Amino acid sequence: MNIPDQPASSGTWGSTTAAAEWQRVIADRVRLFAPVTERMLDLANIRVGDKVIDIGAGAGDQAIAAARRVGPTGTVLATDISASMLETAEAARREGLSNFETRVMDAQALDLPSDSFDAGISRFALMLVPDIDKALCEVRRVLRRGGKFAAIVFEKCPYLLIPHAIARRVGQLTSAPEPFGEFRLAGQGVMESAYRKAGFADVEVHLFPSRRQFPSLAHAIQYAKDTPLPLRELTGQLTQIQQEQVWMEIEQAFQQFVGPNGYDSPCDFLIGVGTK
Repeated sequence: MNIPDQPASSGTWGSTTAAAEWQRVIADRVRLFAPVTERMLDLANIRVGDKVIDIGAGAGDQAIAAARRVGPTGTVLATDISASMLETAEAARREGLSNFETRVMDAQALDLPSDSFDAGISRFALMLVPDIDKALCEVRRVLRRGGKFAAIVFEKCPYLLIPHAIARRVGQLTSAPEPFGEFRLAGQGVMESAYRKAGFADVEVHLFPSRRQFPSLAHAIQYAKDTPLPLRELTGQLTQIQQEQVWMEIEQAFQQFVGPNGYDSPCDFLIGVGTK
């Protein structure tokens, strides 16, 4: 399966099982990504009373964070191509956030009126949309003039790159072009160019250095197995024996990042922001 051509939360990502597993690791995800998420919300200039759209919301913790910011006079629409993933975002209801709504929607064809949102966000989804240019044009269309769109993508992350490389080598998988899906917008000028091509003004791309940290190597391995990342699409193409070999090699490769405080590897993000 061609990973870069898979939309966020599609394929096995959209299964009920994947959504349940994604929900089980929500605490780890919030801990790992809270700082970069807050920075994204800052750059999107989300304020009290704003109407916000989240593209590829997945389980929706970043959309819930946005809902807290806009308050009861604002609204957040969490969109994703997967209905089962959005079901996990219903946690917002349990928090009493009446300003939060979910809708199944393809980022490449937003079934929404133009000029209807004050801001847009996307965390780890934009780079997985098959047609990124089309998605960015759609996002810009639904924003009001002066509205900002901020999106987080991966720049450099051994925690993702190493397992992908091992899985592709062991399985002799050559169908997907490089780079891997998560890194399609990485590199000098790539994300900025995509924003400008879609018509965004005042485009900026911010590097956000971070770490992937887990209490132990076993915890890091289990998170990689449980989280519905594109790695699951790769390992799903392998035989049982190949899968066992892949995870053995991943564990060996990850040893270089293990110290007295557990697993700790660099993980740099890019946050792109543009204005309509």
